[in-house]
Parts: sequence; structure tokens; C-alpha cells
Amino acid sequence: MYKNKKVVVVLPAYNAALTLEKTYNEIPFNLVDEVILCDDCSTDNTIEVGKKLGIRHIISHEKNTGYGGNQKSLYNKALELGGDIVIMLHPDYQYTPLLLPAMISIIGNDLYDVVLGSRILGKGARKGGMPLYKWYANRFLTFTQNILVNHKLSEYHTGYRAFSRDVLETINFNDNDDDFVFDNEMLSQIIYADFGIAEVTCPTKYFEEASSINFRRSMKYGFGVLRVSFVHFLQRMGIGNRNMYKRMK
Repeated sequence: MYKNKKVVVVLPAYNAALTLEKTYNEIPFNLVDEVILCDDCSTDNTIEVGKKLGIRHIISHEKNTGYGGNQKSLYNKALELGGDIVIMLHPDYQYTPLLLPAMISIIGNDLYDVVLGSRILGKGARKGGMPLYKWYANRFLTFTQNILVNHKLSEYHTGYRAFSRDVLETINFNDNDDDFVFDNEMLSQIIYADFGIAEVTCPTKYFEEASSINFRRSMKYGFGVLRVSFVHFLQRMGIGNRNMYKRMK
């Protein structure tokens, strides 16, 4: 608990057996009440490693649902368990769990509704080995998105995110894409619903065992991001009428 708020860490996993234990061991359990692991039909022994670590809540997808589909299962389970602060932490150890106390305290003290771990603030992305083409793509997409959605973030593409319960109960995340563009749709919904977003500087690491999408899928993701931002722009102008922006409460 943090100030009587239940803290839940969710781990979206796909072939994370080699890095799950290292990630799990750095979670501050003096603050975190529950951990949920969702295995998206891995071909390795991710589930067995999770059980060995003593993770009580393990979701196993019988078929691969995609990165977004994985998150949907996790957030619905976190709400079911009564989570007040829900943090998505990748179990590939690309983002450090040592930032969890800072992210938890920001939401727990009612300063912001959402916290993003930004790799761009403090130049953490390039120091951590982000490929140059991904860095330039991140900068271009973020610049364009800030204009279209009328907001200001250092990046829209981090996978390190913390949410208040109110956010997850309000936005229609279950209607989002099942692939990587899910993250951007979520941020679009959050901004449209006028929730406050904080960013903290986050170092990151690129290494062989860390998950990463290839150039072809990166291109697909980039066009998907632009589509989401244009849809948001039209919605903001009163032209669109997309179900994804429907408030759930």
C-alpha cells in the first residue's frame, strides 16, 4: 500500500524467461501489493519462471493476442484485484524497476493521474543504445503528435507507464488495437479525457535479450501512430465520432 492505495505492477510478457527474474527482483515490495504476469503464448518457459518466483497472478494466453491484447488482460485483472495505482513494467529489463517508488508517489500523492518513464529526457535513449533511426523516428513522431493532439510530451513511445484507477475506469482501452499502436491510442484517450500526465527521466538499455520490433514493424507502427494522432485531431475539432473516445464512467 501507498497511502492506503493498492499498488499493482503488471508485466506484459512474451519470451521473457531470461530477464523476468532480474526484473522481478528489483520490484520494491515494500510499496507493491500485487504483481500480475501475462504470458502471451511464449515459446520459452516464461510461465515456469514466473511460478518459480512465486508470482500469484499469472495469465496465460493460449494464442498470441499481441502487445495491446496482453495489456488489456493485465489492466482488467488489475482493476478486478482492486488496484488503485497500476504500473506497466516490461519484464525484459529494458526499463529499470528502481523508478517505481517515484512513479507510485506521484500518483499516490494525487499530483498526476498518469506517469510516463521518458527515455528522451536526460538523453537516456541514446546512452542506452537506442538505434539512431529509432531516435529520429521518435523525435519526428513526437513533434507531430504534440501538434495534432495539442499537448506537450517528450515522447509518446515509452513502454513504462503508471495509471491511477480512475484513468483505467474512464478510458475505453478495451476497444483499442491489439498490437503496438495500443499504447498511442491509450495516450490519445488519456489526453482527450484531460487527465494530467507527468514524465520522469528513465534510463533504458538495449541488449540482445531485450524485446524490440524490427524495421518493417517499426514502419507499420509509425504510420499507425500518425493515424491515431489525425483521428485525435479530428475528434478535437468536433469532426470525429470515434467509439474509442467514449468515457466509460
